[in-house]
Amino acid sequence: MGGLDALGQFTLIKWLREERQSRKLILFIVFVALLLDNMLLTVVVPIIPSYLYNLDESTDVEIRNNSLSQQVPSGSFHAIVSLYDNAVRLSGSNSTISTADLVPPTAGDAQLSQNSTDCPQSASKLLNENVKVGMLFASKATVQLLTNPFIGPLTNRIGYQLPIFVGFCIMFLSTIMFAFSSSYTLLFLARSLQGVGSSCSSVAGMGMLASVYTDDEERGHAIGIALGGLALGVLVGPPFGSVMYDFVGKTAPFLVLAFLAVFDGALQLFVLQPTKVEPESQKGTPLLTLMKDPYILLAAGAICFGNMAIAMMEPTLPIWMMETMCARKWQLGIAFLPASISYLIGTNIFGSLAHKMGRWLCALIGMVVVGFSVICVPFARDIYGLILPNFGVGFAIGMVDSSMMPIMGYLVDLRHISVYGSVYAIADVAFCMGFALGPSIGGSLAESIGFPWLMTIIGVVDILFAPLCLFLRNPPGQEEKIAILMDTNCSMKTRSYSTQGTYYQGDDMDPDNEDYD
Repeated sequence: MGGLDALGQFTLIKWLREERQSRKLILFIVFVALLLDNMLLTVVVPIIPSYLYNLDESTDVEIRNNSLSQQVPSGSFHAIVSLYDNAVRLSGSNSTISTADLVPPTAGDAQLSQNSTDCPQSASKLLNENVKVGMLFASKATVQLLTNPFIGPLTNRIGYQLPIFVGFCIMFLSTIMFAFSSSYTLLFLARSLQGVGSSCSSVAGMGMLASVYTDDEERGHAIGIALGGLALGVLVGPPFGSVMYDFVGKTAPFLVLAFLAVFDGALQLFVLQPTKVEPESQKGTPLLTLMKDPYILLAAGAICFGNMAIAMMEPTLPIWMMETMCARKWQLGIAFLPASISYLIGTNIFGSLAHKMGRWLCALIGMVVVGFSVICVPFARDIYGLILPNFGVGFAIGMVDSSMMPIMGYLVDLRHISVYGSVYAIADVAFCMGFALGPSIGGSLAESIGFPWLMTIIGVVDILFAPLCLFLRNPPGQEEKIAILMDTNCSMKTRSYSTQGTYYQGDDMDPDNEDYD
């Protein structure tokens, strides 16, 4: 048996070495990296609001009990308990304190008191949690937003392998911190640290895919599959976190994610060989130049505002459910399940379909559907009423992401130099701006104007942004300006974009040429 096991391991290692340069294996690694990143991103959504509320409740109980104990005069016998009126009479004093005020400062009793009813005991304190939860959720995206401009150019210099592996290491450390942190400060630090790791993984992963899938249609399909990993992480995260938190505890879901992260890290270490530095063969377009491109900014804006809708819902929807529906812990995560399932469906369907129907049209329809779906969310009266609007939100965001992520790489091919680290840094910055501004602004607005008005505002913004996608219908290529002054027999190949797909100009052009990058 030992010989068979050794032979099996040798066969697996030999296969991995042979397939090390396989595009499908690279796609699988990026898929798993995005899956773990977004599972960690969303697993905290149902845990943090309830955990912080219980943490603040237990703290208030300790403060209240300490103040009551200071009111008791010193003496050999401090209190006489009456079995008839449930009151405590202090010795040496005529004052009487109800036993309801003397709550033991133990976490177990605080948890028991919380579970005695599904409705939170303090509505005003629950509303105050909006800001704290929103700031904590936004910290990850804010740090990622600040890190991306450095990661993009860095991948052009040292390649994609090392940054994606460093991202795994930071993600693993963040997961362990989440598991054992018991204060708001440590949770905030863990969430912020995740932003650095996520920046490395997402920018390097998307850039790696764009560099190995040079054909526009294949690239769209591959990025659609990779976004399926993102969607699967978003799908599994909230229900997995809520169920594990309710029945096992806060630490358990993060330890499971840490174990999966070790598997992904081992796969990266063996296949990608992150110790090797492989810079790009040509110098890419500067980041500032790409940021001045209006078409890239339009695509980034669609990514930002589309994802801002779900980002605003993450910290505010669970609190609104606790306030209006008296929702239990496991229901706080299950509410996001329709959006996650539909996002997974949307990214897989439109990864290829968007290329055929026109990515600008797919994004335009998606933005409109996001807007109307978000506006319908506050009309739900129970968890079942959230199914249809949340399904619409997730499906429409899947349409936007699966259209705009490939078009970012295509715009670089069409208008700039085909090096993709910087442009996917911009795409990730747009994604992060949605998830940074969404929770932070959303938490404050939900506290001041209410959850229904918050959903109405972001819905209207998405609907108003949708017509701008028309400008992405046929963006001009940089080569088209040069081709006017050049001989028609020149071997230069010009790639033009239209709703029907890609076509090439020139007499001796071969559209199936794999060497063109």
